[in-house]
Amino acid sequence: MTFVLASAGLERFSSMVVTGLSIGAIYALLALGFVIIFKATQVVNFAHGALAAAGAALVASFAVGMNFPGRFMPGAPVWLTWALAVVCAVAVASLLGIGLERAFIRPMIGQPLFSVAVITLGIDIVVRTITNDWLGAEIKPLGNPFGTAVFQFGVVRIPHTQVLQIVVTLLVVMGLAVFFRSRTGIAMRATAFDQEAALAQGISVAKVFSTSWAIGAGLAALGGLFAATFPRASGVSTLTAFVAFRALPAVILGGLDSVVGAVVGGFAIGMAEAAAGTYVTGMGAGFPGIVPYLVMILVLLVRPYGLFGTEEIRRV
Repeated sequence: MTFVLASAGLERFSSMVVTGLSIGAIYALLALGFVIIFKATQVVNFAHGALAAAGAALVASFAVGMNFPGRFMPGAPVWLTWALAVVCAVAVASLLGIGLERAFIRPMIGQPLFSVAVITLGIDIVVRTITNDWLGAEIKPLGNPFGTAVFQFGVVRIPHTQVLQIVVTLLVVMGLAVFFRSRTGIAMRATAFDQEAALAQGISVAKVFSTSWAIGAGLAALGGLFAATFPRASGVSTLTAFVAFRALPAVILGGLDSVVGAVVGGFAIGMAEAAAGTYVTGMGAGFPGIVPYLVMILVLLVRPYGLFGTEEIRRV
């Protein structure tokens, strides 16, 4: 009897950890995209959720609607053609980010940041409306080749989809760490520190802005894709765009201008939400959804700039 209870407790705990890491991976990707755009351009991008939904919709279109590039690869493994479809969708989402920055954000350089933030709200409405009309009322399948398959380690069951989310997020984090040490990455860091000084040193600030929006939109697309496949294979819908609001506590917790904070905040919020859903009872089904905001509020009461955010001292 004691062994059965211990096994049940282990299974419950392991499920909570994997779920928390999986949710955290989604939040970390979305928070990273948000922070990279803000850090490089000082723009609070309220269109991030719309970009996430558009990216997931592009995956559905490439992988299922057009079967691209699978139709040109007869006999290729399904997971490979699906992965290539995701790469194509993320690339198109990045191009969309570049286009939005060039058309709507760059002309606003030098204008009040509040006005630029309102512009991103307008972008959100436009992109989200177009995406919703494209999706329609039905959920669009994403062609996820992993489905509901799981790894079984004794009493521990880990879905393949959740493993994929965690591994891809870790690879993205490592890739960004390498990128920020490259010439372009150093230029982005310099621009984030002081745009005027970077411009005086010959850095193309316009190129940095485009690059940040490309990376941010690509990360949003990945986050939207994973949000649409969690916790089981389902699809993208008109509600996918609102996933960015769930990642907002991770952004604020880690610090609005901290890339490291975005990762730490994402996984911390994911674990907190999963723990509340697993162990807190009697508070209602919606309680896990408000836990991230409660954690965010508590941290901000102690550290208003987040755990890793840059503290600004203003003298009056």
